[in-house]
Amino acid sequence: MKEQVTYEGAQKEAILHHKGPMLVLAGPGSGKTFTITHRICHLIETYGVDPSNILVITFTKAAAREMKERFESLVDGRPSAISFGTFHAIFFRILKFAYRYDARSIVREEQKIQYIKEAMDKNQVEVEEEAEFVTSILSEISSVKGEMIDLDHYYSKNCSEEIFKQLYLTYEDRLRKANLIDFDDMMVMCYELFVQRKDILEAWQKKYRYILVDEFQDINRVQYEIVRMLAAPENNLFIVGDDDQSIYRFRGAKPEIMLGFEKDYQGAKKVLLNINFRSTREIVESAGKLIAHNEMRFPKKIVTKKGHGKPVVTRVWQDPQEETLEIVQEIMAYAKAGFAWQEIAVLYRTNLGPRLLIEKFMEYNIPFSMKDSVPNLYDHWIAKNIISYIQAASGDLSRANVLQIVNRPNRYISRDAVENNPVNWESVKSFYQDRGWMVERIEQLEYDLKMIRNMAPVAAVNYIRKAVGYDDYIREYAQYRRMKPEELLEVLDQLQESAAGYSTAEEWFRHMKEYGEELKTQAQLREGNSQGVALMTMHSSKGLEYRIVYILDANEGVTPHQKAVLPADLEEERRMFYVAMTRSKERLHVNYVRERYSKKQEISRFVREYLERE
Repeated sequence: MKEQVTYEGAQKEAILHHKGPMLVLAGPGSGKTFTITHRICHLIETYGVDPSNILVITFTKAAAREMKERFESLVDGRPSAISFGTFHAIFFRILKFAYRYDARSIVREEQKIQYIKEAMDKNQVEVEEEAEFVTSILSEISSVKGEMIDLDHYYSKNCSEEIFKQLYLTYEDRLRKANLIDFDDMMVMCYELFVQRKDILEAWQKKYRYILVDEFQDINRVQYEIVRMLAAPENNLFIVGDDDQSIYRFRGAKPEIMLGFEKDYQGAKKVLLNINFRSTREIVESAGKLIAHNEMRFPKKIVTKKGHGKPVVTRVWQDPQEETLEIVQEIMAYAKAGFAWQEIAVLYRTNLGPRLLIEKFMEYNIPFSMKDSVPNLYDHWIAKNIISYIQAASGDLSRANVLQIVNRPNRYISRDAVENNPVNWESVKSFYQDRGWMVERIEQLEYDLKMIRNMAPVAAVNYIRKAVGYDDYIREYAQYRRMKPEELLEVLDQLQESAAGYSTAEEWFRHMKEYGEELKTQAQLREGNSQGVALMTMHSSKGLEYRIVYILDANEGVTPHQKAVLPADLEEERRMFYVAMTRSKERLHVNYVRERYSKKQEISRFVREYLERE
């Protein structure tokens, strides 16, 4: 190691640990990468461990690369025989030797999507938003494999059990016929290989005698089972993580595995890295009060090296418009005071959150960079339906446009009846001349379009929702898809909120075009652009830090999200809020609103929890 470093307390105990299992609880900003890389140095230099016997597992390629670079900088940049890699990379290496796999054996993302689409066609599954449905089904397939769940005992979140089972089996069949495996298969096959071939397992156990796992709180069941087999019989397993920052249950992460580690490894040593080197005392204490409300966790008291700073600012605004305007003005004041744009971040619960803020940033020419792709509200299938209604009312009766609306809500009008281009309502009525009730439906649609024609955008959206019955149609669709109707109704609320800013449909459509272009520009800039205010979801903020952090919309239903009902879901939501708070080094602003979409809003329970007096 280049320089002599003095370690203190818990960090010293972790770094100098030699043999046997150890659990390192690393709170936010407590220097876990430092701890892992320095322990590797000590294994090699103090205990004479052969570098080729050391395996370091991370969850992302970027983390593996950073860990490797940090280690090499400690040893004068000398390349080393240590294996640094993600779970997938390590397990694939094992399968390569056993089954002669190569990179061509891994299914590509676009092939997976194609297979699910083919499975949907084969099983006659029809949904409004195909891309979103395909992503959700692939994510569920991943969970079933990663948790080693019996398919007959799995309850799908997106469709009936029967449909999910058919999609799963058709997808698997396509993979096998093409001799391909996906990332989850790598895990399952590696697990099965180790169970069935003790000789192969033994060879890898001899190779990797010291195993270090970073971000252990994000591990899933099958990954853990493989790591346990690999670490045996010596059990030199050094795991580092923070159960309070486990926020990937939707991807199969199981924080309870970390909580049960000491049961699985009786006599495992445990150390808590409880010094936060990142944030001020006010931020650390507020975040600590919040997370103490979780029951499924290791109790811990985090202290800070930094001392006192500014109090956490908690503000209530009348509505999101006032909230975003004030945040924009405060950020501009920070910039005037000498803070760089990129030292400021705004965090939100879901990527529907920042639309108003992006619009305000565009209006005030504030540079910003987005870590996630924000879906364009106006590209959502619901938005497209509403826009088609307004366009049809304004005279666009092209067949493609009319087909967008004619059975939303369902009027049972057949495609054959709408064969002219542009559509002629008289000929549609004559198609149904012997069925008076159908003619009435078509006349009602004509009447509705006539009413919408003379309305301002916000009134038009409201009319389509309530008078035309679009809201009811959405509720029925949500039931079919096993979604909460609120998730889809929020898209309509956002549209109505957006429409309120424009007096004519033309102005509103012009704004949609400009907004769409800005999102495209941002998507091109996303790679390597960090020159503006950082906008991102709470999920994406994990592992990052900023001098100033804003949390947007700390309201019930937003955070915790309305989807979170079970105690485990609420604890995960609280961990996410904790992660968001602890990104801030110096100043933390938490904002919430009194009303949204003309409905009264409740303050998030998380705000009340961190504001509690001791």
